Amino acid sequence: MGASLDGSKRLRVLSALVDGNSERATARIAGVDRETVGRLSLQFGTGAVHLHNGLARHLAASLIQVDEIWSYVGKKQKRVTPEDPPYVGEAYTFVAMSATSRFVIGWHVGKRNEESARAFMEDVRARLCVMPSIVSDGFAPYIAAVGASFGPGVDYAQTVKNYSRKGRRDDDHRYEPAREAHFITKRAIFGAPDLDTASTAYMERQNGTMRHHIGRMRRLSYAFSKRPENHRAAVSLAYVHYNMCHIVSTLRTTPGMAAHVTDHLWEMEELLDALMTAKPCDPPAKEALRHREPEGPARELPGGRGFLRLVGGGKGAEPRPHVEPPPVAPVAVASAGPVADERGQLDLFSWHPKPPPKGQLSLFPDDDLR
Repeated sequence: MGASLDGSKRLRVLSALVDGNSERATARIAGVDRETVGRLSLQFGTGAVHLHNGLARHLAASLIQVDEIWSYVGKKQKRVTPEDPPYVGEAYTFVAMSATSRFVIGWHVGKRNEESARAFMEDVRARLCVMPSIVSDGFAPYIAAVGASFGPGVDYAQTVKNYSRKGRRDDDHRYEPAREAHFITKRAIFGAPDLDTASTAYMERQNGTMRHHIGRMRRLSYAFSKRPENHRAAVSLAYVHYNMCHIVSTLRTTPGMAAHVTDHLWEMEELLDALMTAKPCDPPAKEALRHREPEGPARELPGGRGFLRLVGGGKGAEPRPHVEPPPVAPVAVASAGPVADERGQLDLFSWHPKPPPKGQLSLFPDDDLR
């Protein structure tokens, strides 16, 4: 039983699991039975879920990137038969990450459909306290899921990757079809997102890190999950370890420290103790979202109604360069006035304007003046 192991063997099991080893490899490394490793992995995963529910609350993430990671349980989707249980086949992991702190806000394991997208977005929405700007790939169910969870006032953009149906020309990308000339297309779905900075690059890079730390997600491997509960436990353990123990090289700190969830780097001993002693904790409930502070010059509106941003051209903006207007050639205008009679007196009722010079349009035709 996992409870009968001493602390050093549990620590070796935990270290081997978060390094991407399979249960059999972990059993050989730690010198314990494989079934004991399986029970411990379930216990670690359950503790990771409760630990994340307790820590990932009231997060102020201004920019969120969303993506999905492909994996499978039991067998690949194309080999699934009607006699197989519903959990067999593809198992996508929906992930939301803060682009500034790299903190993984939430995840959801399920089929790649609208039901999973809605459950995933509802969980992400409940963990935030600031209205974010969201960027995802072109997965269509995200539109309804984001709209239902955040409303049409959220800034939401999609980055769509355009692949070609033509045959492959090289071996640079073995697991994807050929790319079109214009590979990425960006489009605004809700609000006014900044399309210049809209990207899922951080999220896709983090997916590669997770494939290294979760052996069940590696391609062309026998370390795939056989049961859905084991798969969810392994995913939860890996993301909690990433948030609290993994140092992001570009930030030189952990995502948990960058997101102000913790104030120090968690060692493996501290993570083990937190997983084993984590008390049951439900996911957080939704709270009212406040407006995020703009990056540029802005003034807060009264009553918490948002911010008045400086978009350029106003007071304080850089003056525009003075451009001299092109010279205009003078146009001779014929004089017009009353007509004098034979006695030299002016007849005010006989005045008619002279026709405009050639090439100039008359604003008042003669018929309108009569």
